[in-house]
Amino acid sequence: MSEVVFLLVPKLHLLDLAGAAQVFSTAEDVLTEAGGSSAYRLRYVAASPEVPTAQGLPVRAETAWPELGPADLVLVPGWRSPGTAGAPRLSASQAEHLFEHHRRGGTVASVCSGAFALGQAGLLDGRRCTTHHDLQEELARRFPDAAVIRDVLFTEDDRVVTSAGIASGIDLALHLVAVRHGPAVAGRVAREMVVFARRNGDEPQASAMLRHRSHLSDAVHRVQDRIEARFAEPLRLPDLAAESGVSQRTLTRRFAEATGMSPLQYQSVLRLERAEHLIGQGATVDAAARAVGFADARMLRRLRAGARR
Repeated sequence: MSEVVFLLVPKLHLLDLAGAAQVFSTAEDVLTEAGGSSAYRLRYVAASPEVPTAQGLPVRAETAWPELGPADLVLVPGWRSPGTAGAPRLSASQAEHLFEHHRRGGTVASVCSGAFALGQAGLLDGRRCTTHHDLQEELARRFPDAAVIRDVLFTEDDRVVTSAGIASGIDLALHLVAVRHGPAVAGRVAREMVVFARRNGDEPQASAMLRHRSHLSDAVHRVQDRIEARFAEPLRLPDLAAESGVSQRTLTRRFAEATGMSPLQYQSVLRLERAEHLIGQGATVDAAARAVGFADARMLRRLRAGARR
């Protein structure tokens, strides 16, 4: 089981906290309902047991940090600051906890102005990062060794994951669920949260299972569910048509109208996306190709080359 620890600072934004927390809480429900063991435990730590929020609702937190390992995540929600957004908000002890958790192999993430906390902990130097569009210039000024990426939803660089403002914390959390458990689980979480369409940034960070869900065709949704659950397996169009309750020709037409591609093209997109996640986590191209269902790495290499053009 992974600990997901939210480091809370005064005047934090409720949605920065609640959006990401809801994703991991829903993922826990989805995974345990499917018969798996408990996957996530959510914890909240702060300098004091009660933390005021920007929206006026105080939240409770622990003041002692739990023991953390490489499978655990620490996430810093953003806060409201009418003056300098990057003003120091962490104690030396909190900053050291962030740095040491990452040094020991753990993942550290932020939403919105939470990126400044990661910068204070020394985790942005030499790494790609982002924050709310109103704060990007200041983030670059305060941390000149960071590679601040403008106008994207989130970035990931060596287990340091940063996201833009407010609701992009949901995108970041869904991405982390997809990396750990695959696109089918993340897609189920998104649907439970009624997040069917994920917004795009300048980079291809939007998951295909969310990008192509903003339609109203029940037949196509059923087929997408089947493909997402078994995308690494050989799938035949007649079987998918039977799943949808329509003919092969009708399914092909409706699927193209809803998603802009055929069912098997959709499967390839999911395979490519999952393979990119695995490669980003250190897998070789050959290993990633086998894991997502390709007979060899040649098809994966062709798809990756085509995606870059």
